[in-house]
Amino acid sequence: MTWRPHRGVRNTQAYLRRLLLAVRRGTSRSWVITARGDDRPLGMIELRPSGHRAEIGYVLGRRWWERGFMTEAAGAVVEWGLAQPTLFRVWAVTDIDNVASARVLERVGMTREGLLRSWLIHPGLSAGPRDCWCYARVRAPTVPA
Repeated sequence: MTWRPHRGVRNTQAYLRRLLLAVRRGTSRSWVITARGDDRPLGMIELRPSGHRAEIGYVLGRRWWERGFMTEAAGAVVEWGLAQPTLFRVWAVTDIDNVASARVLERVGMTREGLLRSWLIHPGLSAGPRDCWCYARVRAPTVPA
C-alpha cells in the first residue's frame, strides 16, 4: 500500500472526507467491497479517471485474500470503466513483489505493459520508491463511418 494503516478513527474520517470530495469533483469513483448478503466492508476499490484513461487502485483486508473478492470487484470496475464512452484505457500498477495483485490484474484481462522503475513509495516495505509493474486494458476508439 502507498499509506500506513490508520492509527485511529480520526485518520479514517479525514480519509473519507478527502475521498468524498474527490467523488464530488469527478476525480474518483469508489466502491466498498462486501460479501453478498453482508454489509460489512471487506475492502474498497477506486477508479480515478483522467481524460481518456482511468487508474484503478484497491485494498482488501488480509483475512479476505485468496477468496476471489478482488478479482470479482476489479473485473466489474474494469468492465464498467471501459463501457464509459470517454474512457479507452484502464490501468493499474503493482509492486513487483506483489504476485497476488499481479494475478488479479491478469485475471481481469489486463496486460503487463512494462516495468516502472522507482515508481511508488510503499512505506510498509521501504522508505524509498520501489519498482512496479504497469498493467492496462484498452478498447479501440470507435471511428465514425
